Amino acid sequence: MEWSIDNSGPRYTVNFSEKEGLLSLSKLISNGDEISFPEISLSKDQQSGRILVELDGVRSFAHVSRCDDEWWIHFQGRIYVTNMHEPGSKDSTLSEGSLSAPMPGTILDVMVKKGQRVREGQTLLVMEAMKMEHRIQAPRAGEVTEVYFQTGERVDMGANLVEISD
Repeated sequence: MEWSIDNSGPRYTVNFSEKEGLLSLSKLISNGDEISFPEISLSKDQQSGRILVELDGVRSFAHVSRCDDEWWIHFQGRIYVTNMHEPGSKDSTLSEGSLSAPMPGTILDVMVKKGQRVREGQTLLVMEAMKMEHRIQAPRAGEVTEVYFQTGERVDMGANLVEISD
């Protein structure tokens, strides 16, 4: 099985080893090259939708939700969307610069407006989902070309929230 982040960019093959209910990342390959990575292990938590992640000896929780072949992972204040791909399947193309809702929720605060320049990592808006605040951050520097929702509006999972261009 191959994986990608946000259904774009390179695909990864991930190998895990399992011992006493603990999964440890043993190999990470992209474009035929093995990639070095920190020590990572995963285990189930008693709470549904939550896993215990140990990253270089530091333990923290990740909240995980699956929708079809997408896994939505909220970890250390960031949201990652990983996609499963059948080996050999074609790459999918998403709108470059599009930021989408990680899960259904309500917009709490819109911190940018159309035409505004933003830097990589800048918080663009805050939404509430699953009784948690999620900060949607710019993946790169650019100009906000569209803001699709306002404070108080409900959004569905996958809805485009903000567009950024160079």
